[in-house]
Amino acid sequence: MSEQQTIDLGEKLGHLLFKGAFVALKGDLAGGKTTFTKGIGKALNVKSVINSPTFTILKIYEGDLPLYHIDAYRLENNSYDLGLDEYADEGVMVVEWPEYYEDFLPDEYLEVRFTYLNDVVRDINFKAHGERYDNIVKEMTC
Repeated sequence: MSEQQTIDLGEKLGHLLFKGAFVALKGDLAGGKTTFTKGIGKALNVKSVINSPTFTILKIYEGDLPLYHIDAYRLENNSYDLGLDEYADEGVMVVEWPEYYEDFLPDEYLEVRFTYLNDVVRDINFKAHGERYDNIVKEMTC
């Protein structure tokens, strides 16, 4: 999947998301997680440039719904609750590297797994965690 196709797929997902949605993006470095988030932002009518929140941990983007973009990579071995989940009910939460945030993941969320195949090709798969996300996975895999 190319960069533009990754954005387009993120946009398709963004149109299906709802207030309180939680999306966990798993995959290797440079696998397309932030690029995919740009597509989600496009669907939510975010006008700001979306880039990686690696050094700030959280970036907030205003759109039709607020987009909370978290990079949990720097939270590895951190057992402190930073209160990031307090944002979850207000808009759409997108977490990169959720494996470093597992203790704080909600019971229900959408997992998106990125496999980096080469410089221009990515494989992207969806997994629903909870009934609410089952229909989204069905829509995304049609």
